[in-house]
Amino acid sequence: MLATPAGFVPLQAPQPATRTRFFVFRGDQLLLRASDLSLPEDEVDLLEALGAPPREAYPVGLLGEYYCCAAAVDAQISAVEGYVFSGLRPLFGALDEQLLSVAGRAFQITEWRRTHRYCGVCATPMQVVAGERCLRCPACGHLAYPRISPAMMVLIRRGEEILLAKHAATRTNRFTALAGFLEAGESIEDAIHREVYEEVGLAVKDLRYFASQSWPFPHSLMIAFTAEYAGGDLALDPNEIADARWFGPGEELPEIPAGISIASELINAHLPRGHARG
Repeated sequence: MLATPAGFVPLQAPQPATRTRFFVFRGDQLLLRASDLSLPEDEVDLLEALGAPPREAYPVGLLGEYYCCAAAVDAQISAVEGYVFSGLRPLFGALDEQLLSVAGRAFQITEWRRTHRYCGVCATPMQVVAGERCLRCPACGHLAYPRISPAMMVLIRRGEEILLAKHAATRTNRFTALAGFLEAGESIEDAIHREVYEEVGLAVKDLRYFASQSWPFPHSLMIAFTAEYAGGDLALDPNEIADARWFGPGEELPEIPAGISIASELINAHLPRGHARG
C-alpha cells in the first residue's frame, strides 16, 4: 500500500543536501526521464530551461541522501528532449513505491501553492509562513494550509460474503469497496452509514478501522473500514453505482483493484474463503 517511506523527513524550508531530486509538475503530470522513468537529479539547467528555477522550488523533504523539492511549470510547456510528462496513476507499478509516495506528497504541495497564490478573502498575494506549511495574507491575516479531503471506504461483510460495487463513473469493469467524501459536520462513522444507505440502500453495524492512505488525486485521505451487514435489500443509486453484488466462497470474483491502493489491501485482506490473497 502506498505509504510514507521509513526515514522520510518532511521539510518546510529548503535544506542543503549532497543530492537533490526534482519533482516537476505540469498540472497533474510528473516530469521523468523517458529512458528509465527516473526523476531529474541535480539538473539546475533543466529546471531553468523549463521556467522553474530551483530557487523557487517548494521544499518537500529528505529521502535518504536526497533533498526532495517540487516545482510547477506552465501548462503550455513541452518536455525537453529525453524527458516525458506522465500522470501519477499510470506510474503505479512502474515507479519505485517510495518515490511514488513522495511524488504524491510533492504534487499536493504544488497544487496547494498553485491554488492559493491569492487570498481567498481579499485577493492579496499570499506569503509563505516561516517554519510551517502555511500561507498567510499580509493584508487581512487569512491563513491557508494544504487542503486535505477525507473520504471513507468500507467493505461490507455478510457472513462469509463481501459486497463489491462497480462505480458509475469508472471506465473499467472493476468492482471495489464503497467509498465517498465526508460532508461538513460529519464524523467518518456518520459518513459510512450515510454513504452506504444512499448508494446501496443497506444498513451496517460493527464498524472496524482498517487503515488509511494519502491519495493525491488531487488531495484526498482515504480512511478504510470494514462493517457488518445489518439489514436492507440492495437498492442502487444509478448516479453513483452501476452494479453491486454479494460474493461468497466458491463464487467467481470480478476484476478488483490491483497494485498499491488501499482498496486492493482492504479487499485482499477479506476475500471469501477459497480465494487467494493478492
